Amino acid sequence: MLAIEIVLTELLAQYPSLLEESPEPLLIDELKTGATVIDARAGARLFEEGKPCQGFPLVVRGEICVSRNSADQVRTMELYRVVPGEICVVSTSSLLASRNLNADGIAVMDTRIVLLSPALFERWTARTAFRRFVFGVFSERLIDLMALIDAIAFQRLDQRLAHHLLGHGQVLRTTHHALADELGTVREIVTRILNRFEAAALVRLSRERIEVLDAASLRAVAAGESVHFRQAERAV
Repeated sequence: MLAIEIVLTELLAQYPSLLEESPEPLLIDELKTGATVIDARAGARLFEEGKPCQGFPLVVRGEICVSRNSADQVRTMELYRVVPGEICVVSTSSLLASRNLNADGIAVMDTRIVLLSPALFERWTARTAFRRFVFGVFSERLIDLMALIDAIAFQRLDQRLAHHLLGHGQVLRTTHHALADELGTVREIVTRILNRFEAAALVRLSRERIEVLDAASLRAVAAGESVHFRQAERAV
């Protein structure tokens, strides 16, 4: 387990507000007694739905995927991701409400976090700069989650999938199953829509690889505009 002093430079680079109300020596003392450095391999579970929250994670390297499982544990829906400099809404709400976690957190890649103990998190939220930072990002995350709810409730799946394919460059390396999990649906439906996109020359499909051929038309689909498909299959 790494000492706090070793990761302090990384931590402050990502979360500069920590020093606004605490001189560095005091900050080190607080972190030594109230925080733990955790290095997790890609795929490691950092926290689990239904379990008590062990602390407030500050990501200094890597990325955390926060997701929820269906009641039958068959499907998974990605809620958001936490990268360095951001906070986890699920952990924040769990600590503030003193309730168990309502989602899972998985390391997307090799990830390093500084985990603040619940007691240290509570003390720091009494400080203006830290509180302002936490609730500012918390508010942004809630807006993102509301947008996700709107998309699930009011957008067709082909719109959501088209939007998901954009913004990753020309080539997206993923599987149909992974896309289905991220969109909260099943692989068969994602495959069907992707085949329609390929038939319309919007994308080219290969093993664990999706190449975007017509980003403009994908944007039109994402916006709900009518796009001609060669297949007569009704949009899902």
